[in-house]
Formats: sequence, C-alpha cells, structure tokens
Amino acid sequence: MKKLFISTLLLLGLSMNVYAQKHPPVPPHPSKNELVNIKMQELTKKYNTEKKLILNHPLATKKMKRDQMKALNERFQVEKRLLQKAK
Repeated sequence: MKKLFISTLLLLGLSMNVYAQKHPPVPPHPSKNELVNIKMQELTKKYNTEKKLILNHPLATKKMKRDQMKALNERFQVEKRLLQKAK
C-alpha cells in the first residue's frame, strides 16, 4: 500500500511538472507609454481614413468639405492632446 501511495504521488508530481512546462507564463502587459503609442497610431489611422472619405465624397461642395475638415481637425487635436496628457 505504501509503495502504491508513493508511486501515485510521484506520478502525479511528474504529470503536474509536464503540464506546467506545456503552458508558458503569460507575457507581460504593455507599459503605459506603449498603450498610448498604440492608441495614437489608431487615432492617426482613423483620422486619415475619415479625411480621405471627406475629400473624395462626390456630392459634397467645397464649403461642406472645408467645414467637415475643420471639425475633423479640431476633434483630432483634442483627442491627441488628451492622449499626450495620459503619458
């Protein structure tokens, strides 16, 4: 009985060790600056796509495009300032 108990514990210990080796530890979380940089890149990409959509709109007049671009630029500057404060 004692040998069975010892062999069971040994087998259980070895199987746990193998299981732990199969699953690597979780990678570290990105730093605050890295998160801010990622958000800044996403914001810039979003700004560029919206700008392209506004400028290439077939029915909008020059005045409408100018007003939309002005609003887009203001919104972009505000969001950019907020991200820079977060750093």
